[in-house]
Amino acid sequence: MKVPKPYLESPEPLAIAHRGFSLAGLENSLVAFQAALAQGYQYVETDINTTADGVTLVFHDPSLERATDQRGLIAELPYAVVRNSLIGGQEPIPTLREFFAALPDARFNIDVKDAGSVATLAELIEELGLHERVCVASFSDKRRRQVLAKLSKPVASSPGLNLTVAYVLLGPWLPARLMRALLRDVDVLQIPRNFGRLKLVSRRSVARAHRLGLKLHVWTINDPAQMNELFDLGVDGVMTDRADLLAGVMRARGYWPTP
Repeated sequence: MKVPKPYLESPEPLAIAHRGFSLAGLENSLVAFQAALAQGYQYVETDINTTADGVTLVFHDPSLERATDQRGLIAELPYAVVRNSLIGGQEPIPTLREFFAALPDARFNIDVKDAGSVATLAELIEELGLHERVCVASFSDKRRRQVLAKLSKPVASSPGLNLTVAYVLLGPWLPARLMRALLRDVDVLQIPRNFGRLKLVSRRSVARAHRLGLKLHVWTINDPAQMNELFDLGVDGVMTDRADLLAGVMRARGYWPTP
């Protein structure tokens, strides 16, 4: 049985603020992350992309136009150009180094969006000693494993798309030893509640993950009724855009102290 990585050790389920917390469209800004911390959060989720000249940014999309007042592909632009973009027309895009510096007590679920971000993430984890405060995620298991291979100490990790699909489709049928081998470098499954009409999270699927020595987190849940339903099923964490609503659920269930 796997011993949980320090990142995942908690007596209660984890509440994870997805791209921070902003009702004003300021996702992945330092203002949004500070707002999540002000709600009581320790865990925040974010994404990283890297500019043409190698500056790694805390930003979800490969291009600027949806979330900022500028246009263009981040991977094709130098940082001197990208730094003029404002999230929601108001807030600068933080670099990964600025992000870590601004949140000295937080824990980070980081989705590696491009190959250019692999080296910088690994270098900063090593330099800042963040091994116990980071979970490395990516839709690409290749990128995820490249980060892990560059680290001197183990960190928590969640699988990419291919391994997640394999778990969902084959998990009920494969012998546990084969599934453990397939997920040997994975610590936590992070999946949606449903995929179309297919329900992915049930008491049985949670128990199966736990038998494999894995935690199970569910994204991105913005309905308090669904949050409560998932906690009743025994999930180990919930990601949300509505940090305010999830904080209320955490307190109502006694997971967090009442302010």
